[in-house]
Amino acid sequence: MSQLFIGKGNLGSSPSLRTLKGGPNGEFDVASMRVRFSRYGRNEQGGIEEVGGFWREVEIYGAKARDAARLLRKGARVLVMGEELEYMARDEASGGQVMVFKIEAQDVALLLSRVKSIEFEAPRRSSTEQSDSPTGEVQEPYHAGQPA
Repeated sequence: MSQLFIGKGNLGSSPSLRTLKGGPNGEFDVASMRVRFSRYGRNEQGGIEEVGGFWREVEIYGAKARDAARLLRKGARVLVMGEELEYMARDEASGGQVMVFKIEAQDVALLLSRVKSIEFEAPRRSSTEQSDSPTGEVQEPYHAGQPA
């Protein structure tokens, strides 16, 4: 059974990337990460504190997996959108069956609350495309935090 999942959380470690073989499309990349989804509430003094939460294993596939592994780091605040799956697995310690929850993400977005700076790549242009500049010059990439 699967459920739609949308949640904000923090990466417990940097994503790990692996390439799996098989399936109808041959090889594919998978990025795996553990994310802590916390719930917050007000305490008696009016401050905000964590009042609960849970860890989930999150996987994302293909080009998004490669980007997640390249760009995300431990502690990053992310928004995860995907399907929460539950299945039975064998516990290595006891040998018994346990219920496991995992999120297969369609997207993992970096939230800006802990970002110091962003640098964008230059746009990819084919040789037949024209420049956006009236003079035909290629524009420098925009860096967040700098005037446009």
